[in-house]
Amino acid sequence: MYILGITPGEGLDRARWKQVLASGIDGLSIREKQLESKALLDCVRWVRDAAPELPLWVVGRLDVALVGGCGLHAPEAYPDISQGFVPLSRPLHDPAQFKDRLSADQLLIAPIFPVAGKGPAWGPTGLRAALDALPDSPCRLLALGGITPFNAAQVKHPRLHGVAMMRSLWKGSEPAQAVEQLRAAWRS
Repeated sequence: MYILGITPGEGLDRARWKQVLASGIDGLSIREKQLESKALLDCVRWVRDAAPELPLWVVGRLDVALVGGCGLHAPEAYPDISQGFVPLSRPLHDPAQFKDRLSADQLLIAPIFPVAGKGPAWGPTGLRAALDALPDSPCRLLALGGITPFNAAQVKHPRLHGVAMMRSLWKGSEPAQAVEQLRAAWRS
């Protein structure tokens, strides 16, 4: 199971970020839209120093991804990026988008469960149906949106590589415990 952590957009809190980086996540997506490019690049470099082995994505900033040597998560309305130019992550909000986005390195399928302000939820049944119909692809597929240790087993599917998570990592007191519980639920 692959777990991608996503930062909450509250700026670099080094103590908290260290806890999340040490929690057992497999990758990190820096989603700090409020930061100017220099401050965002400083975050990328800080993470690179603190956890050099951790795959890293930056949301919506191709310039920072290129200079920082990390992947780009291109949000919904982002222009197309040539395949192979930079490691690319994309959101997937509708099964009809699969065909056009399978050249990405990573797809975040969202929201799986209802999340305020994130549009209609796929639900476990909708997710499974879409994954069953998906053509073969080397793209990493991660479920996102309202996934907790209590409902993670509902989204397991042979085509799904794991989950992306934000709130469980940043809002709880023990991010390592959240990761451990999520992995245990996934194995069950």
